[in-house]
This record gives sequence, structure tokens and C-alpha cells, in this order.
Amino acid sequence: MRARIYQPSRNAMQSGQAKTHHWVLEYAPASARAVDPLMGWTSSGDTRSQVKLRFDSREAAEDYAKAHGIDYVVSTPHKRKPNIRSGGYGENFATGRRSAWTH
Repeated sequence: MRARIYQPSRNAMQSGQAKTHHWVLEYAPASARAVDPLMGWTSSGDTRSQVKLRFDSREAAEDYAKAHGIDYVVSTPHKRKPNIRSGGYGENFATGRRSAWTH
């Protein structure tokens, strides 16, 4: 049994960093998925592929995997530099702008 420990990236539809501060332990699939011939749904007999464990830190996830004898691989995240403007969002609509608003 193999698992992957990673820190999830932000949702593409959001600009915030919510739900990206915890670590996830996710099991690798043990068997391939099969397509149901009648309905066309994909299914698998592996129930561990449905399990995602969340931890507050990477060390806690690694300790859990070691305590339960799970082989794991850690994927380090690529941190993004926050885009913080000096004026903020309200600067777009300021009445005392010194330059013309072109958009």
C-alpha cells in the first residue's frame, strides 16, 4: 500500500489561499478502474482510493504513515508569492486618481 502526502493548491476559481494550509494523505489506487457496461459509470473495488486524511502539518502526516506502516511519498508544494497591491482593490475606483483610468 502506497500513499502520497501533499499540500493542496488553491482552487482555480479563487484568488484566496483558503484550504491550502493543511496537508493531505491520499492512498494510491491499488487496482485500475473499470467502466460499467450498462450505465457507463467508472467503478473500482478499491475503497482506499476514497479516503483522504487531513493533517495540520507535514510531520503529523508522516508520523501517521510511519505508525501505520504505510509507504509514502511527499510532494513539496511550490509556494506562490502573494500579489498584494499598495492601494488595494479600492484604488481602482478612487475619485482622486492622478492618472486617467484606462481599461
